[in-house]
Amino acid sequence: MTSQDLPFQYDVGRRSTYTGRGQDVQVDNIKAYVCQPPSNTDKAVIVIHDIYGWQFPDTRYVADILAARGYITICPDFFLGKEPWKTTDRWQNFADWLKHRDPTKVDKTAAIFMKYLKEQHNAMKIGVIGFSWGGMAVHHLMLTNPDFQAGVSLYGIIRDSESRYNLLNPTFFMFGGKDHTISSDQVTLLEEKLAEYCRVPFKIKVYPGQEHGFAQLKPDDMKPEDQPYIEEARMDMIDWLNKYIMF
Repeated sequence: MTSQDLPFQYDVGRRSTYTGRGQDVQVDNIKAYVCQPPSNTDKAVIVIHDIYGWQFPDTRYVADILAARGYITICPDFFLGKEPWKTTDRWQNFADWLKHRDPTKVDKTAAIFMKYLKEQHNAMKIGVIGFSWGGMAVHHLMLTNPDFQAGVSLYGIIRDSESRYNLLNPTFFMFGGKDHTISSDQVTLLEEKLAEYCRVPFKIKVYPGQEHGFAQLKPDDMKPEDQPYIEEARMDMIDWLNKYIMF
C-alpha cells in the first residue's frame, strides 16, 4: 500500500491514561475540550484532533501543554458527534468511514469556535494546530481563512488541490522522517511549490526517525531515543505560535 492508500492511519498501540487539566464544554451543540492558561490572556489556539477524536488523551495532553504556555486552548469535536476511529476498527473499512469525516469541510466548525473564543474569552489573536487528519484540516484552513494568525500542521497535508500552495497565513508543516503516510517526495514537492507560489512565511521540518503521530506522545509512551525529537517538535510548534501570536 502507498501513502495515498493510508492518509491518516497509524496504530496507537497501548497508550498510558491521562486526565486533562481542562473541562468539557458545549458550543452550538458541538462538544469541546477547553483548557485555561495560568493567567489572563487574549491569545488562543484551536487544536484539531486526528482520527481518534477530540477525547483522545494524547491530543488533550498537547492542548494542556499549550495552555501551560499561556494560550487558551480548545479542542472541538470536528466529527460533530460521529464516532471517531477506534483501535478495534478494521482498516479495510477506513475509506468508507472517512467519507463522512472530510478534513476539508471544517470551515463552519472553525468559525463557530473562533466566534466563541472572541466572545466568551476575549481572544484577539487565534492560531490553529492539527494532527494527521487535523493537520490536513489546518492546511485547508490556511488556504481559506485569513483570520487565523498562524497555523501548525503536524503530519497532514492536502495532496489534490491546485491551490494548495496559496497559503493565507504563516504555516509550519512538521513531518516524521519515517512517516508511512507521507513520502519524502511529497514533502520535497510541498517545499518546492511553496517556495514558488506562497507569499506568506512558511516552514517545513522533518524529524529524523519519527513515525506518524510522534509529536503527541505522552512521556510514559515515548521511547528514549525518540524523546529528544518529540520535545524538539513541541518547542518548535510553540516557538512558531509565539512568533506570530504571542509576541
